[in-house]
Amino acid sequence: QVQLVESGGGSVQSGGSLRLSCVASRSYSSYCMGWFRQAPGKEREWVVSILPSGPTSYADPVKGRFTISQDNAKNTLYLQMNFLKPEDTAMYYCVAALCRSPWDSGSWGQGTQVTVSS
Repeated sequence: QVQLVESGGGSVQSGGSLRLSCVASRSYSSYCMGWFRQAPGKEREWVVSILPSGPTSYADPVKGRFTISQDNAKNTLYLQMNFLKPEDTAMYYCVAALCRSPWDSGSWGQGTQVTVSS
């Protein structure tokens, strides 16, 4: 089991930037990694994912604004968020899952709050 801890959230003005970090307890090199978010009263929303080999996929609302990256030496996953909008406000979670398995079966962090004001 891999344990994940997110950090880097905060409050910013619309148009601002934040970089979220997700530190894993051990190497996640064999996992598919991703970021999800959930706003109050809303369903969980997939944001972005990255395969062990590097290919990435982004949800339409964040394309061109968010970038996922990783530092395998530090067992850390990042989410660079630029040009933030109020609708990006949510609790952000990182997840590690076997690529052949659904995200819900994976390991989830506790989340980090992102608040974007207009």
